[in-house]
Amino acid sequence: MKTTLFDPLQLGKITLDNRIAMAPMTRSRAVGDDVITPLAVEYYGQRASAGLIITEGSPISKVGRGYSFTPGIYTKEQIEGWKAVTDEVHRKGGKIFIQLWHVGRRSHSAIAGEQPMAPSAIKEADKVWGPLGNGEYGMIETDVPKAMTLEDIKNTQQDFIQAAKNAIEAGFDGVELHGAHGYLLDSFLRENANQRTDEYGGSAENRMRMVLETVEGVVNAIGADKTAIRISPFVAEGSAEHDPKVIETSLELIKKLDQFGLAYLHFSENISNYQEVKDDFRTQVRAMYHHPIMVAGKLTKEIAEDLLAKDYVDLVAFGQPFITNPDLVERFKNNWELTPVDYANHATFYGGGAEGYTDYKTYQQ
Repeated sequence: MKTTLFDPLQLGKITLDNRIAMAPMTRSRAVGDDVITPLAVEYYGQRASAGLIITEGSPISKVGRGYSFTPGIYTKEQIEGWKAVTDEVHRKGGKIFIQLWHVGRRSHSAIAGEQPMAPSAIKEADKVWGPLGNGEYGMIETDVPKAMTLEDIKNTQQDFIQAAKNAIEAGFDGVELHGAHGYLLDSFLRENANQRTDEYGGSAENRMRMVLETVEGVVNAIGADKTAIRISPFVAEGSAEHDPKVIETSLELIKKLDQFGLAYLHFSENISNYQEVKDDFRTQVRAMYHHPIMVAGKLTKEIAEDLLAKDYVDLVAFGQPFITNPDLVERFKNNWELTPVDYANHATFYGGGAEGYTDYKTYQQ
């Protein structure tokens, strides 16, 4: 019997009502000291019919920030802000993971508060959303990062672990480590970003060490059933070139991740500078990874149903369709027309207030 979008799924100790996840999407609406906006309570609550919500990336530290107005998870005030969100999602019967984020070199000192950190001091052409210097915000070129010391690495791993503990205190059902898109964990995997000569660079085993140690630390702190990770072996962001070894390295990483029994493994695909994912990669992953698998990346309902039917994945995540369709699950279930993504008002994706955030109507409305 074929798996459908609307079948329940056991994810660790929680049961998802369906297999439609809301993908993490930066919305840049934090207030004060990077505290989640009160509007987010309504925003996430409106979308609680998703089987699982994954929040926008939440920086684990000040230096982990790479976009202005992103809500953190490293202060008491930030934790309290997120509590209101998780309470509302749970009140409406939903489940919610927070995405833990350290952008690494994809930042600027005006955002991070200090020189960004990376495996190596390698700068590539890249822009992030931050202060323009005239009181306004827009895309700015990233800074040259500093190569992390061993102490920096250990401190950052502890930041991930503490952020995971903070997330559980805030009421989240679990955490997703952002190991994709050229951000810190991903950059350790890639030779074109990681040219270290110590135990965190060189061989594939060494380049995987940062990710695996961080995952292990978070699992030990909050439990494997509450821990997930996102990776993007077929996407190059923050770099013009694809690392020719990253697919091979990622397959080795996936084999090692299998031992943890994580809540899920999340693949981000088909965005930015990407390569197409072939079926043989999906069958390889399915054969070596024995826990839930999620895929996101410009999916349609039809593509998602096909991935489930072929047993390549257990969960499918949708991003922008959830922005304009808070009731996306109900629309899929009833074959109702979707509100298209309003690219003409793309600016409302980032920053601002209710417009383009909580003012999208359900089909019935």
